[in-house]
Amino acid sequence: MFKARMAAFVVLAALLAVTGCGAGASTTDSAAPNAGVKINTKPDQHRERAQRVDEIAKLVPEPIRAQGALVVGTTGNTTPPLSFRADDDRTIIGVEPDIAQLVADVLGLRLDLRATSWENLFLSVETGQYTAGFSNITVTEERKDKYDFAGYRKDTIAFEVREDRDLTVSGPADLAGLRVGVSAATNQEQILLRWDERNKAAGLSPIQFQYYPNSNDYYLALRSGRIDTYVGPNPGAAYHAAVTGESKVVGTVSGGGDVPAEIAAMTKKGNGLAEALRRALAVVIGNGQYAEVLRRWDLASEAVPESRVNPPGLPRQK
Repeated sequence: MFKARMAAFVVLAALLAVTGCGAGASTTDSAAPNAGVKINTKPDQHRERAQRVDEIAKLVPEPIRAQGALVVGTTGNTTPPLSFRADDDRTIIGVEPDIAQLVADVLGLRLDLRATSWENLFLSVETGQYTAGFSNITVTEERKDKYDFAGYRKDTIAFEVREDRDLTVSGPADLAGLRVGVSAATNQEQILLRWDERNKAAGLSPIQFQYYPNSNDYYLALRSGRIDTYVGPNPGAAYHAAVTGESKVVGTVSGGGDVPAEIAAMTKKGNGLAEALRRALAVVIGNGQYAEVLRRWDLASEAVPESRVNPPGLPRQK
């Protein structure tokens, strides 16, 4: 029901005259996708496909090459356009599957996409059941203890409000005293907690935290006015604003708050695959197919100029 409703509102994207905003250490006015964007949510995606590159395919560790497949875990029920169910409520589509497909092609492997929960994704990559994870995974120094990473997108957090709300978020003070929705145990929660401490130290009113486990709940709270803003991944916020016309993005910040953060493909630490993933990503970044995928999902502002193995991650929690 929800996906059918989302698809029905795709045509509203053409009515939204907005501009995009990239990640950074501070927030700025942001926006939903460009006017005229139409998103294909059908099972037949006509994905970008890349050519096998033999010299990179040879870098794939033999046990993985012998499988003939890149087994990729992704949380297929997350908010569009990351990794979500198509109109048939079965096929997994989104920017994450599209990038995983390009990487698998360059490595000469068949893409075997597995939908799973967030918790099981990490466990399955750690045990080797999944070769890699492509699911809006932020690189952190703590996660590097168990996993290797190949970066491919900026991590950007958005502040989403009801369409009729007059609010711009450019720093902690803008949220003082407001009812702010967020998901627990996320990077965005950590950012808000730090901002709240800064506000209280400055004598400002504390943020009123409200926690929501899924998008249906927080969007209902946003529509009904129970919260002033919701803070979550920028791709989902921008997509929702574009296809429903019910909300808008009024600021963005790096997923690390005051430090840059990066989204990456995740694989088991020390299994030898990370460099092959990096090289595959370098190919599709260089030939323009990576940019085409991001453009398709209107995430061009989150592009990175290069892929790096184990880029700097978010600091360990004290």
